[in-house]
Formats: sequence, C-alpha cells, structure tokens
Amino acid sequence: MKPDTDNIIVVKSKAFALKAIKLYRYLVDEKREYVLSRQFLRSATSIGANVKEAIRGQSNADFGAKMNIALKEASETEYWLELLQEGEYTTEKEEHILNDCRELIRILMSIVKTTFDK
Repeated sequence: MKPDTDNIIVVKSKAFALKAIKLYRYLVDEKREYVLSRQFLRSATSIGANVKEAIRGQSNADFGAKMNIALKEASETEYWLELLQEGEYTTEKEEHILNDCRELIRILMSIVKTTFDK
C-alpha cells in the first residue's frame, strides 16, 4: 500500500479541509455568518475523512462506497460554497476554494467510475 503522502486524493482532500477550516474561521469572525459556514465546514472536512476510510476499506465494494460518499460530500460542499459566493459572503479572494472543490469532484468522479467499472 502506498503511503498516504503519495496518494493524491488523500493529500488534496486534507489540504482542502485545512483551507475550509481557515475559510470557516474567516466567515465566523469577519462576516458573522454562522449557519451556511457550519454546513460548509461539516461537508468540507467530511470529504477527507471518507477518503481516509476508503483507503483502509475492507473490500473493493467498501472502497467504492466510501469514495462515493466522499464525492457526495464534495458535491454538497460545492453547493454551500456557491451559496456563500452568491450571498456575497465570499469574494474573488476566496474563489480558489471553489475551484479546489471542483477539482476534488473531478478526481473523485474518476475514482468512483473506475472502481465500479471493474
């Protein structure tokens, strides 16, 4: 098994979670936004947690199921980020995190498709 530091989805999902924590702090401290930001934080940090569970899966089916959950969490995170952006809680400065989220979605879609096409 490859070390986690060699696994691109593990590395990217963890880095994304850390960015999400920083954005959450900004939203709460600076914008005084508590509802959307909490939902965003929950789903954003869940992506990496499910990825970590998946790579330790008991079977190929377990791996695929956990990666699919990570994909669903990434899609939910994208939704919260869009609401935060369209609600004018974030600016172009924070737009990079939405791009990062969409990159995670693409990677996870590829993993899920490859896993279930076998």
